[in-house]
Amino acid sequence: MNFFESDIVQEEAKKLFSDYQNLMKLGAEYGKFDREGKKKFISTMEDLMGRYKVFMKRFELSEDFQAKMTVEQLRTQLSQFGITPEQMFSQMNMTLERMKSQLDQSST
Repeated sequence: MNFFESDIVQEEAKKLFSDYQNLMKLGAEYGKFDREGKKKFISTMEDLMGRYKVFMKRFELSEDFQAKMTVEQLRTQLSQFGITPEQMFSQMNMTLERMKSQLDQSST
């Protein structure tokens, strides 16, 4: 079976994309959130990143040609910005850690 024909892959891709879009819309209001709202947003973003990492690892481990091409396309696109997928995740983690730090500082 083609990697992209899998119901599980399709469902997770739809859910990830939908959750990401919703979170980005919500994130536009981040500055207006109270402390608990900001904590929840950060936690939800961390969960989403974890799910995305697992999803991408499935692509990397798949023997399917299209899955391998998808990984290569991502690498190529990111390389145009001078980063690798690993660096992208690292930068996302650093951003979330910075957001947590700012939240901790604002509570003192």
